[in-house]
Amino acid sequence: MDAAQTDTAVHAKRGDTRARIQQVALELFAEHGYERTSLREIAERLGVTKAALYYHFKSKEDIVRSFTEDYFARLDALITKGRDQAPSKQTAMELLDGYITIVMESGEVFRFLERNQATIHGTEDGKHRFTQFRPRLKALIEIITGPQAPTRAQIRAAAAIFSISMSCMVFMKDAPEAESDPVLPHPVDQGELRAIVLELAADLAS
Repeated sequence: MDAAQTDTAVHAKRGDTRARIQQVALELFAEHGYERTSLREIAERLGVTKAALYYHFKSKEDIVRSFTEDYFARLDALITKGRDQAPSKQTAMELLDGYITIVMESGEVFRFLERNQATIHGTEDGKHRFTQFRPRLKALIEIITGPQAPTRAQIRAAAAIFSISMSCMVFMKDAPEAESDPVLPHPVDQGELRAIVLELAADLAS
């Protein structure tokens, strides 16, 4: 294995470890609550020392910040891909479908943020989360509608994006609240959910 291959392997392992820490942290946050979970408990469940955990994250706040950073990184990649394609209905559909994937795969993180709004929104990162999302929302709208689109088209595109977020969050099959809360709609199969949400989002954006 040459130096480049070794470096790639090291980065991949670090990424896997980072993702495992995030997953275990989410599990413990759900079980005990964010404020009652310590880095020591996260390290113990991972089977590593606190020093090893510190290599990736110095605090619980760092872990929470990483959720937002990863989400925005995926959005940025989707936006870049959309901008690299010629504006068309197909490009818009691919972008909406890609956004659905990101939202559905981030469901556990969104539920954590929602359950801990009072704590998370009081942090500097929490205060600026929507501020960070706004320019990305604008970019998504421009890709869907094309530049210089009329206001009505832009609003319809924004409605499509927000409908994806809310519909996926409410109807996600793996949302534990959906099974136990009689007020919430019953969750649906994820494949069916994706198809319906994409169809409706496409209608709104057209």
